[in-house]
This record gives sequence, structure tokens and C-alpha cells, in this order.
Amino acid sequence: MTELAQAAAAAGYRLETFDEIGSTNAVALQRAAEGETRPTWFVTDRQTAGRGRRGRSWTSLKGNLFASLLLVDPAPVAHIAELCFVAALAVDDALLAVVPDAFDQFRLKWPNDGLLGGAKVVGMLVEATTRAATTQVAIGIGVNVAHHPVDTPYPTTSFAAKGFAVGRDQLFEALSASMVRALAVWNRGEGFAQIRAGWLARAAGLGGPLVIQSDGKRAEGIFTGLDAHGRLILDTPDGRQLITAGEVLLAPEKTVHHHG
Repeated sequence: MTELAQAAAAAGYRLETFDEIGSTNAVALQRAAEGETRPTWFVTDRQTAGRGRRGRSWTSLKGNLFASLLLVDPAPVAHIAELCFVAALAVDDALLAVVPDAFDQFRLKWPNDGLLGGAKVVGMLVEATTRAATTQVAIGIGVNVAHHPVDTPYPTTSFAAKGFAVGRDQLFEALSASMVRALAVWNRGEGFAQIRAGWLARAAGLGGPLVIQSDGKRAEGIFTGLDAHGRLILDTPDGRQLITAGEVLLAPEKTVHHHG
């Protein structure tokens, strides 16, 4: 049974569950439009119209976690994009609680993926709408617990495929608690430096070469960190670039080239 952790319930969070809906983010924003102001989780067994970044559809199979958290006016607008790092750390923390054996293989990929052994296992999508002076945010989190899509342009996996036994509901309960903690650390954006430091400690590819594709352009360089706003710092032969959005291509893990 899908339930909130006691810490989340005590903090005033609500939970709505579904067998099947189009997209948890869409439902969250719809509820906000109808006047919901409390922090509310929406969790479904299946999504028929799940969205990924850049409008990609996200395959939905029962046994995986499809969850969105609605937050109303969580921070000044300039800080809203930071929520994808807050969510990533909350997921990281939840995994440490329920699948500690997987922790060494789990890394965060800028801006909003989680990798297990170098393959995508978590996707996050923050969507916001502003009505009058109020910002409504849906933080969508999809975790490949039991299944993973196979026809993807990049490697994907699931916890089950890697031999880690974890239940969707167990993971969600841990996530509902870790999200409360991560949001408290973030503190409406005032604590982003702490979130950023935690994210960087778990970052995939930090200190190594990266390729970033954005709007048909390609940038190559060394991934040296995040700036104070969460932009990726890329040191290229032509100088330092700050990247606000794009598709990150990591070098394959553990490839060693010997030049004789």
C-alpha cells in the first residue's frame, strides 16, 4: 500500500493515488489550478501520457514509481529551477535508506537524471506555472524500480535488472520523508549552497570530459562544477561556459586509454 512517511504526514503533506492517469505532473498542476495549496503527492501505478524532458514520452510499466509533488509558492521564482537538485538529493537519500547496496553505483546526472551503473534509472521533471503572484510547481519523479524501457537512445536500467530488491511503495515512503528534509535544507532557496554541495558530491562525470548538446549546438569540455544558480560549469578550449540547459553525454564509465 502506498503511504506517506510519518514525517511527511506530520509536516502537512497529502497523498492521492491512482491506478492509471495521463501524467502525475499534469494532475498536480490541474489540482493547483482548482485551488489546492497544500503540498500534495500524486502517485499512480501507470501513466499513459508521462512526459520527459524536451517533450519525450516516458514509458509506463506497473511496478515503477511515478510520483509528482505539488508545491504552491515554494520559493521566489528565481529559485524554482533549483528544485530539480533538491529532488535529486531527496531521491539519493531515499535510496540510501531502502537500497543501501545500490548506493555506490548511483550517481546524479545534470540536470535531472539518476544513473545506476552508468544507465538511467531515475528521471525528474520540474514544471511550474504562475497565476497572479503565485507559483505552482510540480516535481515529477519517475524511478525504474521493476522495469526499464529498452528502445531508448541512451542506456537505461532498473533496480530489479541490477539485482536490487526494492518495492515501489517502500521507496515512495522513504522519498516522502527525504523530500521534507531536503526542502527544509533548501529553505526556499536560501540553503541552495548546501544542496549544491550535496549534489556535487554525488555527481556523475565531475572533473571529467563532457559533451553537451543544446539546440543543435555542441560544446565539449571538462565538467568542473555548478555555479551558484545550478548552471553547469564547462571549461572548454575557448574558455569557461555556463550551461543552463542541454543534453549531457558522459564519457563511458571506466574506459582507460593507454597511449604507447
